Amino acid sequence: MAALITRRVAVLGLLSACGYRPPRFLEYDGPEVTDVRIYKDARRMELWHNDQMLEDYRIGLGGDPFGHKQQQGDSRTPEGRYIIDRRNPNSAFHLSLGISYPNTDDIARAEAAGVDPGGDIFIHGVGDRFRRRGADWTEGCIAVSNREIEQIYAMVRNGTPVVIYP
Repeated sequence: MAALITRRVAVLGLLSACGYRPPRFLEYDGPEVTDVRIYKDARRMELWHNDQMLEDYRIGLGGDPFGHKQQQGDSRTPEGRYIIDRRNPNSAFHLSLGISYPNTDDIARAEAAGVDPGGDIFIHGVGDRFRRRGADWTEGCIAVSNREIEQIYAMVRNGTPVVIYP
């Protein structure tokens, strides 16, 4: 048993020496976030409670940030109305909140074009492997710093509306 504990301590020490920091799960008891607004052109995300902005963040987007996501693999961030529909506490990108892309309009558009609309669009941190990336590096997701996603993860609940503007 002592050898197992010693090995775990050694592994944790090695990971912390490499800069690894597990996600913090913060508590939030402020006003409810009633909507998330993402402005692709300005590279900003805002959290709102009714008519009061609570927080805003600088964001990174998909590798091709212009235009609405059309299909799997186009590296575009979608535009339109969605909701936060899932949470991933074990994300490779520190923490992540799922966005309900594709919606029915996205699916219809992709079917008409004969393509796969893609999926798995998240608001997430940068993780540890992805720290040295440029501004727009995701496959269509919205990226913030690891510390910021910890705050956002605590504040935003499943079912919260998300509007992504061009």
